[in-house]
This record gives sequence, C-alpha cells and structure tokens, in this order.
Amino acid sequence: MTCSQNNFEPLGKIGSPLAYEFWVIKHSKRITMKKTVLITGATTGIGKATAFAFGNKGYNVVFTSRNQAKGEAFSKELSEKGIENSFLELDVTNEEAVKTVVEKAVAKYGKLDALVNNAGVALGSVLMADATTENLKQMLDTNVMGVFYGMKYAIREMLKTGGGAIVNLASIAGHNGLLYTAQYCASKHAVVGLTKGAAIDYATMGIRINAIAPGATKTDILQSSIDIGTYSEESIAAIHPMKRMGTPKEIANGIVFLASDDCPFMTGTTLFVDGGYNAQ
Repeated sequence: MTCSQNNFEPLGKIGSPLAYEFWVIKHSKRITMKKTVLITGATTGIGKATAFAFGNKGYNVVFTSRNQAKGEAFSKELSEKGIENSFLELDVTNEEAVKTVVEKAVAKYGKLDALVNNAGVALGSVLMADATTENLKQMLDTNVMGVFYGMKYAIREMLKTGGGAIVNLASIAGHNGLLYTAQYCASKHAVVGLTKGAAIDYATMGIRINAIAPGATKTDILQSSIDIGTYSEESIAAIHPMKRMGTPKEIANGIVFLASDDCPFMTGTTLFVDGGYNAQ
C-alpha cells in the first residue's frame, strides 16, 4: 500500500501528522485483517472441500486432522493454491486439545471469525440391537462432545472480538430416522439440539450458530459403506427426489454461506442441502 499525506481522510487539522497517523492505522487494518476459519476434520470429503471454499474467499484456513501425514500433505496442497493455512493435529474427543487448537488459531491470526465443526464418524451400519455399545460411545464422543468442545472454546474467543459464526455438520439423519443408523441418528439429532440451544444463548452477542444437513454425499465415509455392500450407489441416489448423490463442493458452498455476512438474521436453523430429501 502506498499513500501520501494528500489523500487521507481528514481527522483533526488537515494535513497534520496526527491525522496522517490515524489514516494509516485505520486503512492498514482494513486491508490486512483477513477473516480466519477453523475447520475440524478437513483432510477428506466435505472438510477438504470446505477448506478450499473458504480459502478461495480469502480466509486464513486453520484445519485439523487426526492424521499428521494427511494434514501436512493437504497444507502443502493449499499453499500451492495460494491459500494461507495452518494445520494442527487434533482428536476432537480431547477437550484440552480442542482448547489448545482454538487458542493457537487466535494467537497466530489475531481472532477467530468462523468455526466449522466437521469432524465426525459413522460406525456400525446395523440394526440397533446388533450395534456395539463401544461404537455408540465413540460416535457420541466424536460427533457430539467434539462439537460441544469446539463451540465452547470458539465462543469464548469470539466474544472477545465482537462475534463470529459457527456451522455444525448435522445430517438428514439428524432430522429423520434412517435404516441401520439409529446410533448415528442419535448423535446427529444431538448436534441439532446443541445448535439450537447455543444459538438462543448467544443470539444477542454477535454469534450466529447454524447447522447444515447434507443428504447422501460422495464422501469416504459413505463410500466405505458402499464398498462393503451395505448400500449400493444406485439405492442411495434413489432416496433423493433429485435422484443423485451430492458432492462435497455443494455442501461446502452451503457452509460458507452460513458463515458469511450474507445471512446476518439467520441463527439456530438447519440448512438442508439434500437433493430434496427432507421435503418428502
């Protein structure tokens, strides 16, 4: 940025050194303070597409994964695209680790404008009585407690800087019952409940909290179910009125919208990106 004392906005006496100093401070902050997003579980599928979507909008992208090698490789991929990013290894079931990640993101970039609670697991596609207790506990720890921890510590930081936006990954399974997914449905219904309750808590404090409910999306999680024969791609596509599966990029675009300044009056709701599934 170049400027002279002849083109600043007058403050105090025109042309004074003090006025010039105020102009430089004001306009340099306006130019350099990019927004920052933290995305959990962002090395595959929806999380990866979301990192690219925010990066292409000019955000600093802080992302996490349990897999260090994948995280470092994806960080390099983002950097090659000109996207400012930081990778932090994280297991979202560890509350202290989540707190540390949020603090590190703020320490590096000055503030946290958006959080995307994307990390999640789907285990044991079986009838409920055939499910293992351990699988249910693991899904609750990751899909529910992980979201709770992320919201808890992100909100504390956002309150210090005037607010922010949080997007939680729910699912059509968070609003409906689906075959062989009772345990997963329970975890995603809980995400919707956390979203609504927290949105009410912070509605007057500059923090918007929404959820997104993807329909069946071509992610690694779903592909694994297809590979072992639990479902076929054709049968999954058929449950949607649009007769196809969604793509990670389509879900990512919805997430960026929810976190953006384009919907300032939207909080406590779920955005369905589901090919019409929930309209049936």
